Amino acid sequence: MTNPPNPAPRAAGHLHAPSAWNVPNALTVLRLALVPLFVWLLLRDGGTEDGNRLLATAAFVVAIVTDRFDGDIARRWNLVTNFGKIADPIADKALTGAAFIGLSILGELPWWVTVVVMVREWGVTALRFWVIRHGVMPASRGGKLKTVLQAIALGLYLLPWQSVAVLHWTAMVVMAAAVIVTIVTGIDYVGRAIRLRNAAKRPLP
Repeated sequence: MTNPPNPAPRAAGHLHAPSAWNVPNALTVLRLALVPLFVWLLLRDGGTEDGNRLLATAAFVVAIVTDRFDGDIARRWNLVTNFGKIADPIADKALTGAAFIGLSILGELPWWVTVVVMVREWGVTALRFWVIRHGVMPASRGGKLKTVLQAIALGLYLLPWQSVAVLHWTAMVVMAAAVIVTIVTGIDYVGRAIRLRNAAKRPLP
């Protein structure tokens, strides 16, 4: 009696789509969950109590750190999911947006800075959706520098000791650099989006 043939082996390189229930997505959800806690701590008692400000700063730093690690883990372990692609940038913008708006509400950061940054951030997001049929606009080096500068500037502004001249002026200088890079990279993304659409519409030779 002949043995039945072995089932056909799986095609080499075949990979199952990763589950949305994974560590990177959990970190993204944690970052989203920290946003309301961060806002409450920042605005509590008018933002004047040092303990609350330190806790708000700690919540902000923890959230920023999760942003640094969730992407690395997802790429390294092939855990990139559609949920992560959507939720990760939303969590990032929710966190930094809450910090900018909260500081402006407290009168510690000019509203024009917050408006410029928010228009740029959500404008670039809209541009990415505008050209998504034609290609993906990855984050540029300038965009990554912008993110780092914003995080450092916000962290400095969140600390309660703004009466210390060195801290206050350092925060202002870093924020000024962050705003400049934010504007320049925003203009660059507009140009990249237009070029991407024009290239996609150009007839093939």
